[in-house]
Amino acid sequence: MACQQFDSVADQLQIPVADRDRLKFPKRSMTVALPIRRDDGTTEVFSAYRVQHHLTLGPTKGGLRYHPDVELGEVAALAMWMSWKCALTGLPYGGAKGGIACDPRKLSAGELERITRRYTQEMIPFIGPQVDIMAPDLGTNEQVMAWMMDTYSVHMGYSVPSIVTGKPVLLGGSLGRREATGRGVAYLVNRAADTVGLDCGKATAVVQGFGNVGSVAALSLAKYGVKIIAVSDAFGGIYNAAGLEVWQLDRYVAEHKTVVGFPEAEPISNAQLLETPCDILVPAAMERQITGENAARIQCRILAEGANGPTTPEADAILQARPEVFVIPDILCNAGGVVVSYFEWVQDLQSFFWNESEISDKLFRILEGAFMQTLNLSRKRGIPMRQAALSLGISRVHEAKKARGLFP
Repeated sequence: MACQQFDSVADQLQIPVADRDRLKFPKRSMTVALPIRRDDGTTEVFSAYRVQHHLTLGPTKGGLRYHPDVELGEVAALAMWMSWKCALTGLPYGGAKGGIACDPRKLSAGELERITRRYTQEMIPFIGPQVDIMAPDLGTNEQVMAWMMDTYSVHMGYSVPSIVTGKPVLLGGSLGRREATGRGVAYLVNRAADTVGLDCGKATAVVQGFGNVGSVAALSLAKYGVKIIAVSDAFGGIYNAAGLEVWQLDRYVAEHKTVVGFPEAEPISNAQLLETPCDILVPAAMERQITGENAARIQCRILAEGANGPTTPEADAILQARPEVFVIPDILCNAGGVVVSYFEWVQDLQSFFWNESEISDKLFRILEGAFMQTLNLSRKRGIPMRQAALSLGISRVHEAKKARGLFP
């Protein structure tokens, strides 16, 4: 998917064939084996990865995910998307991504700590505040980042908070980092609603994935007056045409670890959820959810991609023939997380911290700029929003590589 998107945009931008491999291929790809002692005394070896896509604009930046299906190809694609995302929003980073093929729900807290510290130790030659900075992703959280920071700091012999972002505020984390991606999704939905003439106070929304991104996006959309009618997670979905009480739902999920069984709602499958009639559809779960099979049946006015790569190229072709659906592409829509990660990194480097209102203000200004640039290019060239966003990101990395030249 990532390579198909790149090739399509490279053709449109007329990037010389000789330059394309430099832009496409990751600078570094690491595969490591992590032997971990389990709580029962046995030893198990897990596969782990880190891909640094390019180093042209600064250190690489990207999340670390714990999921059973993690593989090198997926990590490389996510690193490439992160490169275009950082360039689109004007951040001084290349893209990176990491992952461990494990199910964090089947690991104890002690096992999670051991696997995290072992991974960090294996990566020490390739990471650093000016080399590669990790962040949370699917299956990881503030605690995982705290363990990583501690492991790296012990190795260095002094505290290095800028080695990771998304860590606890107490350890140099940033206010508003956990909520940043979801808040950014809601802000851009609000801007898209202005663009297409949709009144948020009368709009309905469906959110796939009620994790870190989806839950904050739902709560933030509700503050704009949007009625959330359906949500889902890995265990199932719920629906209420009259609207869900998202604050009560958030408390319910904190207690029960799932949206399933929430009172005053009926169950709904994932396939039904994506095709539920609504004004705003937010896929905020896994990749490849909107496909060539179901893209013609989704019924929304705004498609806000909170997840990475939720829409396949086949689905994109179908959506391009449906101008009534306004797409906020993933590299723009979920960029709030890496923007506030950048703020956290800057605050750690200068040991000077901002309050939450300053952070939200700076976040929305950067997202506003990226949204308007993407929208203007889309209108000027008559191209879809995804192609416009990718064009901006890829062309900036291409120009930077040309300016720096090729070391002999």
